[in-house]
This record gives sequence, structure tokens and C-alpha cells, in this order.
Amino acid sequence: MRAALYDRYGPPEVLYEGVLPRPAPGPGEVLVRVHAASVNGGEYLGRAGKVRLVTGLANRGWPKRTGIDFTGEVAALGSPMSGLRPGDRVWGSMARSQGFGSAAEYVVVRPRQLAFAPAGLDLVQAAALPVGTTAITALRDKARLAPGERLLVRGAAGGVGSLAVQLGRAYGAHVTALAGKANLDLVHDLGAHEAHDYRTTGPADLGRFDVILDAVGTGLPAWRRLLTPRGRMVAIAFDIDHVAASLGFILASSVYGSRRVRFFSGNPTHELFAELTRLTESGALRPVVDTVHPLSGIAGAHRALEAGGVRGKHVIQVV
Repeated sequence: MRAALYDRYGPPEVLYEGVLPRPAPGPGEVLVRVHAASVNGGEYLGRAGKVRLVTGLANRGWPKRTGIDFTGEVAALGSPMSGLRPGDRVWGSMARSQGFGSAAEYVVVRPRQLAFAPAGLDLVQAAALPVGTTAITALRDKARLAPGERLLVRGAAGGVGSLAVQLGRAYGAHVTALAGKANLDLVHDLGAHEAHDYRTTGPADLGRFDVILDAVGTGLPAWRRLLTPRGRMVAIAFDIDHVAASLGFILASSVYGSRRVRFFSGNPTHELFAELTRLTESGALRPVVDTVHPLSGIAGAHRALEAGGVRGKHVIQVV
């Protein structure tokens, strides 16, 4: 099968389309023929070698693979399973124990790692949505966002941010979005009540918030000070140029009884994907696709993500 690979850490140019043996599902496993995958920030950090000590990727040999989430169809079952059959349209995520690898023609996963994809939605476009499980976890489970609360989303035009804006609106919050000037119309269209250019709007220019979802990772202490006394901040990114200081602040903040910063590493389950399917089919969420790249263009997709200014997701079309 074709797969996106790299033989050393480095810039996007180390990525290439190579060939690996097609995997076979074992008992209790599902072989999925991948239609598309998206490019996530953790993948380019992994490829560059910046988080290899945190992720454990340094010990997994070469070549290494990339890609976390996927959309596709069931190709085969390792053993009979109720509710799944070949041809079913599904979406899901590689488990953390498996590392990266969804940018390939086939993946093998457990049923708990996937769910039925939304009916009527093109699977390439749908590949921009699996990171919505991160937004659901952040806002519903970690922050417990309630109707009428004030929500601030930093990085509101990106992959998670664009879905957090829509989800915050669906949960009944007043949504303030920070994004680049070119993307303010987009985040307004996604449901933000207010949208500000992050280059010209800082913490001093804004009011108080009950919940802050931070998809940027820089300057966390200044943004945390905008929380109300019972406010909650969820950081899904950290400052890669100051890793120790950034993670140290998040860990230290976790001991506070109020205005606590929560950080988590996503490991979506079947239940989360099923909820994402429900929200999408209800019309609460829609995909935002920046650019669709072929598998052979994996290096260009990583290069575009690193350049910034992303609107939604860069998607890798495999089929």
C-alpha cells in the first residue's frame, strides 16, 4: 500500500510517498480503506523531532509514518462483529499507542476507535471534522461550558478552533473569536458573536470570560487573567519555543481551586466519534477545508500548515 513516510527528522521535505505491506486485521480488529486524512499540528512537530522525547516516537525505528485521523470504509473484519460490515462508511483516529499512520491507503484499528461517518457528507470533506472530538472534550467535558456563558476561542480559524466556535454556539454560549484579519468573516459565518484580529487585539482589549479555549499556546498567563473567578481555561497547545516554561505553567496552574488551566492529549473513543456524527448530522457542525492535497503532496501540506493562516484543515486525499 502507499503511505506517507519519512526517514529522518527535519523540514517538510523529508516526507515522501512510499510503499509498505498492506496490514491484515487480527481478531477484534477492523481494516479500513482510507479515503482521506487531515494534517494536525502534532504531526509536523513529530516529523521535525521537536516532541520525540514526549511522544516516544524516537524509539519506533525508521521509516516513520504520519497522520492521526481518517475517513474511509470498512475493507475487512478480523473476526465477526455486530454492527460493522465491509463497505460501511466510517471515521476515526489512530490510538495513541499506535502513534501516527493514517496517511496511508489502509489502517488497522479497534472498533472503539471509530464510528459511522455522517450520512450524506463527502468523505474527503468529512476528514476536516474528526478533530471535533478535541473540541467536544475541551468544551463539554473539561470546561463544562454552560448556556449563557462567555467563551473565548484563540486560534478560531484553525482546525480545532473553527469547530470550537460552532460548538460553543451550539452549546448556547456567547462566542468571542480571535483569528487573523483575513479570517474574521469566516469565524463570524461559523457563529462567533464577536471576532477580533489577534495581531491588534490583546488581553487588555477584552473583557472577562467564563471559558477560554486556547489553540495557540503562547502567552498563557496573560490570557488566564481574563477568566472570571470561577472561569476555566483549556489549553490544547503549548509554546513549542518555550516548552519547559509553557508546560510548567500549565502544571502549576492545575493546583489552583479556581481559574485552573486544563491540558489534555486527545484519545477519542467510539462514543466521542458517535457524538461528533450526531452533531454533524444535526447541522451544528460543518467542515472547513483549507486545501485538499494528494498523498504524494504530503510535504506541501505540512509546509502549508507550518506557514500559518490556515482556514480549517489541510486534508490529504488518499483515494
